[in-house]
Amino acid sequence: MVNLSFMKDKAQYIDLLNETHTWPVEYLFKFISKKEFLDQVLDLFPLEEIKTNKSKNGNYISFSMKKVVHSAEEVLEIYEMIQTIKGVISL
Repeated sequence: MVNLSFMKDKAQYIDLLNETHTWPVEYLFKFISKKEFLDQVLDLFPLEEIKTNKSKNGNYISFSMKKVVHSAEEVLEIYEMIQTIKGVISL
């Protein structure tokens, strides 16, 4: 789970991403939300191919999206965008 709150600041998370990735890279983003947020998530990334998978009871949906990103800052921007939707958890 990507929980930015465990980092003291964004710079620390950016440093970690830069240590583990060579830019540009195809980065895998994963999110989980209740099914009622499906359209909001898809609307944030209209040009991206997003794979979805419903939970056993159909109450939750997982989202997987591969996107070529050019920097750690771009990764953070995407996580910040998804956090604008309440109820979405970044993995």
